[in-house]
Amino acid sequence: MRNVTEASLNRVLRSTRILPVLTINNAPQLSAVSAGLQDGGIPLAEVTLRSPFALDAIRALSKQGVMAVGAGTVLVPSEVDQAVEAGASFIVSPGLSLSVLSRCQELEVPLVPGVATPSEILAAYAVGVRTMKFFPASVYGGPAALKAFAGPFPDVKFVATGGINGQNYASYLTLSNVLAVGGSWFAPEDGSAENIATEVRALLAATASGTVQPTPSSVEVRA
Repeated sequence: MRNVTEASLNRVLRSTRILPVLTINNAPQLSAVSAGLQDGGIPLAEVTLRSPFALDAIRALSKQGVMAVGAGTVLVPSEVDQAVEAGASFIVSPGLSLSVLSRCQELEVPLVPGVATPSEILAAYAVGVRTMKFFPASVYGGPAALKAFAGPFPDVKFVATGGINGQNYASYLTLSNVLAVGGSWFAPEDGSAENIATEVRALLAATASGTVQPTPSSVEVRA
């Protein structure tokens, strides 16, 4: 699924609140994860470039035309080219690389760069980025840090990843500056399609039913 813009990606993230972050190693795993996510109702996924099978997985998911498929752990411009050629419709990076950003802009592909500190947020902000990946979230202060960021960076939205799981994801989604959380706890590498779909349905139901509601950040740090 191509023609994803930053605005449309943000709308999907804001609606779903969940971004599957997947490391796919083989075809059987791809089949189970793909079926489980689609049956469960997830419209997008990030496939990390952490396995030799990653580009094949992106290509297969893109050809299905059902989900918006992004490439994660993108470090250099050549990986942007490889991912987009395979069918990736958005790019996620663990940090901010200006060369990666430039290549994404040339190819008109949205980039969600990783940040962890105010200085890194400022660097991304200076080049026009307003949607950022807070990574690794559990190491760099978790929800408390994101609450603190809301004061000096009121128009920045975050996708929190790194250490997110079934026990703590809700504490992130209650924050008004968090678009979504990313992880794979609901789609383990050895999970069956049926189990993944069940987990996803329950997760989406919780985020949509009012069990998890975004609220204004309660901590303001003036800068």
